Amino acid sequence: MGITVTTFMRLPGLVVWVLACVLAACSGSSSPGADASGTPGVTDDAIVIGSSLPLTGHASYLGKQTLLGAQAYLNAVNEAGGVHGRRIKVLALDDGYDPPRCVANTQQLIVEDRVFCLFSYVGTPTTAKIIPLLEEARVPLVGSFTGADALRSPFRRYIVNIRASYYQETSAAVDHMVRDLGLDKVAILYQYDAYGFDGLRGTEMALRSHSLAPVARGSYIRGTMDVEEGLGRILEAAPGAIVMIGTYGPCAKAVKLARARGYKGLFYAVSFVGADEIARILGPGDDTPLLMSQVVPPPDLPESGALLTGVMDYARLLARFFPDERPNTVGLEGFVNAKVLVEGLRRAGRDLTRERFLDALESISDFSLGIASPVSFSKDRHQGLERVYFTRFERGRFHMVTDWGRIRDLLAALAKNEVVPSEPDGAHQPPAAAAPGGQR
Repeated sequence: MGITVTTFMRLPGLVVWVLACVLAACSGSSSPGADASGTPGVTDDAIVIGSSLPLTGHASYLGKQTLLGAQAYLNAVNEAGGVHGRRIKVLALDDGYDPPRCVANTQQLIVEDRVFCLFSYVGTPTTAKIIPLLEEARVPLVGSFTGADALRSPFRRYIVNIRASYYQETSAAVDHMVRDLGLDKVAILYQYDAYGFDGLRGTEMALRSHSLAPVARGSYIRGTMDVEEGLGRILEAAPGAIVMIGTYGPCAKAVKLARARGYKGLFYAVSFVGADEIARILGPGDDTPLLMSQVVPPPDLPESGALLTGVMDYARLLARFFPDERPNTVGLEGFVNAKVLVEGLRRAGRDLTRERFLDALESISDFSLGIASPVSFSKDRHQGLERVYFTRFERGRFHMVTDWGRIRDLLAALAKNEVVPSEPDGAHQPPAAAAPGGQR
């Protein structure tokens, strides 16, 4: 007979399921991960899904918050009886943002744990490495915290993206830099791996559309804080803006070093950098002109919660299930991923298979997530959202950008060593999002 051993990995405010399935040899019985229908991960009363993400190491904030956001929604669904009488269990394995560990975790989840699908992976270098496994095993991956082009092009049936891409983020950012801020000298600091290369290519393509090219490029090795050499090369070119494609620790160090060396230009970071953590590291007294793109509206801003029901639901459920946590964009993205996952399971019906689940996801059109932008998929389109938002760092936190002219004035004043009165964007204006960045 099959024996299911349950252990726990404890995080602050969260108990993550880690299930190891041990099968007795020559028993002839079916796997505990499948019911009589033979669908892996589906039993009469449960659907088991798997995730590999960084729960320790230098990207652990991103992994933990993605998981907390998703689990907040799934806990509420399970309390209400689950989906078609089945509760959803998440098997979360720590990969430490290390590609070989992610591959090993994925093999375990598919082969040994026999999960129904994979969900909310975090990171480009890790997630990109499992693409062959997904296609060979025909296991869906839903809602990864990465905007990598490798997960979008060419089209792959078993990969379902929800967020906008890094190409869209960098395209929208460069458009604002050039058109609204008058910047034409842009440099790029990137992590030397698949994630960094993706952001580098996206930024180069966006600059090329304005007949521009990076004035300098600098890199650092993933898992290190060694940004000095790459940053030094960038500062020698005297850029007006530095695009950062990395994680929060190295990017924050680069900001501090550049400012200490007299750099007075703009910094811009893509969403994966992690707004809350870079803000925490820079501190409440920092006045760095730092912009960050987001693929969901910032949930901790009063103007977001007042108008967007999905943001309010996330904040309410996070406070209920994980009261020690505060709302953030990373967690909201995990929450949104879970809402899409559950909607696909509902549409697929009680007679659940992986192929029916994918067909159900592809039937979703203009489905409201309560975040201003509805989600849509089709048989040849597996990216649900397109919208890009922009936030600006001021007084220790990020605020929604509503006035690009004010940012231009701020940069001009900094260049002249003038003092600009501090007032967050949107203090007397309704919230606004940037137009969707065009897919390139």
